[in-house]
Amino acid sequence: MSAHPPTVQWPKARLLAASLSFTMLICTLFPGDSLGSDNAIFQEFTRHINRQIHKDKQAFAQANTCVSWFYQSGKTPPPTVQGIGWSPTASSQLEEDCLRHYPRGMNDARADLAKTQALLSVSLTFYQFALVADRNDDAIYSPVELQDMLRSLTLSYRDEEPTPKQVTALMERFDSWYRSRNMDALMQGMSDLYERGYRVTPSDRVELDRVMG
Repeated sequence: MSAHPPTVQWPKARLLAASLSFTMLICTLFPGDSLGSDNAIFQEFTRHINRQIHKDKQAFAQANTCVSWFYQSGKTPPPTVQGIGWSPTASSQLEEDCLRHYPRGMNDARADLAKTQALLSVSLTFYQFALVADRNDDAIYSPVELQDMLRSLTLSYRDEEPTPKQVTALMERFDSWYRSRNMDALMQGMSDLYERGYRVTPSDRVELDRVMG
């Protein structure tokens, strides 16, 4: 008669306790802020810049188109007569748009073209900075990459800071330098990254071409 190995019976209470202990261990090793959110900072930061680039491209295209239209047509805006509303003829939608956006004509359009070009340059350069800071192109800022990037932007870095706070700091730095068109500070930050060995990679160039296209 063959002997069968004894079957170990785990009480339900012990199984539940083991399960809870394992869950607590996982939460300790991988805090909730990091679970499934390793790429949160990269994704949120680049998305924030990308939205501004889209707006800047539209504004620049409008100004550039109207400068060309004013130049080719040689038109000046019609005189304003008090109490009489002026509406353009149905020559084209472009004429309507340009005269509405730039009531003083070519000078208005040229000034806006210079402004929108400068702003687009800042947003595109900041996007390049964000890509370069992801040194190995894995769409994730490692702790070292994040530390280097924050310091290059004259921001403090603390290991214990939660992801949302770090994302907010990066977005606020972008917004501040974008509004002031602080290209000097941005280029200094890029120089700091280069001194640490960061470079524009072929993958970065492909992404920049896509965004600029």
